[in-house]
Formats: sequence, structure tokens, C-alpha cells
Amino acid sequence: MMQFINLTRQYKFIETNILDGIAKVLASGQYIMGPDIDKLEEKLAEFVGIKHVIVNSSGTDSLLMALMALDIGPGDEVITTAFSFFASAEVIALVRATPVLIDIEPNTYNINPNQIEAAITSKTKAIMPVGLYGQMADMTAINAIADKYNLPVIEDAAQSFGAMHNGAYSCSISTIGCTSFFPPKPLGCYGDAGACFTNDDAIAEKMLAIRNHGQTARYNHRYIGINGRMDTIQAAILLEKIKIFSKEIDLRQQVALNYTNLLTGIVKTPEVLYNNRSVFAQYTIEVSKRDAFQRNMHDLGIPTAIHYPIAMHQQPALTYLGYQAGDFPCAELASQRVISLPMDPYLTIDEQRQVAQSVIKSLNL
Repeated sequence: MMQFINLTRQYKFIETNILDGIAKVLASGQYIMGPDIDKLEEKLAEFVGIKHVIVNSSGTDSLLMALMALDIGPGDEVITTAFSFFASAEVIALVRATPVLIDIEPNTYNINPNQIEAAITSKTKAIMPVGLYGQMADMTAINAIADKYNLPVIEDAAQSFGAMHNGAYSCSISTIGCTSFFPPKPLGCYGDAGACFTNDDAIAEKMLAIRNHGQTARYNHRYIGINGRMDTIQAAILLEKIKIFSKEIDLRQQVALNYTNLLTGIVKTPEVLYNNRSVFAQYTIEVSKRDAFQRNMHDLGIPTAIHYPIAMHQQPALTYLGYQAGDFPCAELASQRVISLPMDPYLTIDEQRQVAQSVIKSLNL
């Protein structure tokens, strides 16, 4: 069986440097928030082109820290997408604010900016777009709406770190950008980790405190915070992996282009907008009779994944929001049809052809 994401193949290219980095951390005894943390924050800020980076314990905690830094809580509303990983709405509920869901654009699966303005009320405190499958949302349109209503934008870039919109990197053109370094992400470590990005000095200072139980000095807790610290070993791993990240983004472009050339006219392939560059965290197609298709692919030795089979408003934990079936037709249709193919920078052309041939065969079985 082919691997869905072959992380060990990447590891073999950088094994010596990774092991050296881990060994130095182990020898230092500074296992939490050691010196590699500062180095990583500098490298990430340089890559994105932003003033402040606050690395932390996960992509979910990044979003949570962003909401906390903006003092979002009970009685507030945050606008986000109806089609994403659950964490996007979950963190809003965790701070006791209300997720206000918006349908997606069927071509990109990202939040439809044309529907955002109608959802803004006096309780709206932020807009949280998600860069799904590796492509940024229409941040130009979203930022224009946010500016009109004086609202902050929190970019959920858990899947889109390294992507670009109008020549700007993901996490560089919002009030706060948040990403994940979960292992399968385009830039992933070997555990849980994340980061927040901002150009706002005051927000950055507050997130630094929130990351460490709200401390502004040792045992002086100015804010309610979380234990959002990053393990130094993960920082050491990311310091090595960011060295090859730009090259891997280029490799992802080529794999995606090959897939698209092989599958155009056969299935609905990903559409990347003219002013975007996707990092293809997933290569996601659409099929009818998805369950049968997935079984056929498995029988042919090709793993697939479904991101996501249940739209946000149909999740049991969010029924209290009062949404009904049919409220977000594009999100609902996508949840029934999307399926992702094996994708990583080092997928060989022969493997890509094997996947494409299996797609064609699986559709006809």
C-alpha cells in the first residue's frame, strides 16, 4: 500500500542534521523554550516577512491565543467558515464566543467573502478565514470588509503556511496569522506545535504572556493564559526543515501540476486562483459515489483521505448554534464529494501516474 504522506522519505534526506539538532537539545537540558525557540521565531519571521512570531504548542492553541489576545469572549461573535477542521469553530466556542458560519466558494472550498458582510452584527469581534487544502482565502476582499467595519482578521493558516496571495505569504496580511506544524502539514515537525504571526507590537506582547500562563514576569500573571509553550526539540526539527521548505513548495507545485494534467476532464481537480499560490497541503478532488470510489482505491493499493465528511454546522457539538441542513449548500455538497489523493513533495512521477490510473479505474469499477 502506498503511503498517503510519506514523511519518512523526507526524513532520509535530512536525517543527519535532524539527529544532530535533537542531540544538541538533549545535551543542553533545555527541553522547553530553549534557545532554539528564539532562532526559530527569527527564521519564521524572516520567511513570512513579518515583525513578530510567537511559536507555541499547536495550531489549535495558536488560534486560541489569538482570540484571547483580542479579548474575545462571552457575548461576542466570530465569523468563520462552515467547512474546515473542527478546531476553527471549536476555539471560538472555547472562549465562550459564538461561531457565525459562512458558506464556501465551491471552486476553492474557502469562505465566500461575498457572504461575510451580511453576517456582521454589533456583536461581531473578528473574522477568521481558513486557507483550506493549502490555498489562502480571498484575503484582499476579506481585509477590505474588515477595514470597513474595523474588525481584526485571524487567518487560520494551519494548512496554508507557505502559500501566497497577491505575492504576500500566508500569515503576513492579517491582524494575526496562525499556523500548525503538525507532522503532515507542509512544514511539519515530529509532534504538536504551532505559531502566531503579527505586526502589532501590543498583540505580540500579550500573546507572549498568554503562551506562558499569562505571565509578564516570573510568577506575575497579568492575564489568564495557557500552557502554550513549544518543546525545544520540535524547534530544532523545524530549524532544519525550514531550510528545505521553499524547495519543497516548488516540488509540491510540480506534483499538483502533474496530477491535474493527468486527471483534468476525469474528475473535478483543485482550482488555484490566478493571484494565489497553493502549497497543496492536500490534493483534493471531487467524485460522486465516494464510498465506493474510496473502497476501489484501497483495493488498488492507493490510500485516500476525506477532509471533511461532516460540514461544521452538522457537527453534533455545534447543534446549539441552530443551523439546519441546507443552510450552507456548498459546504454540504463538498462534505459529500471531496476526497484527497496521496500528496507529498517527493512523490515520484511513476507514483503519480499510478494514482491517476487508479482514479480512472476506480471510477469505472
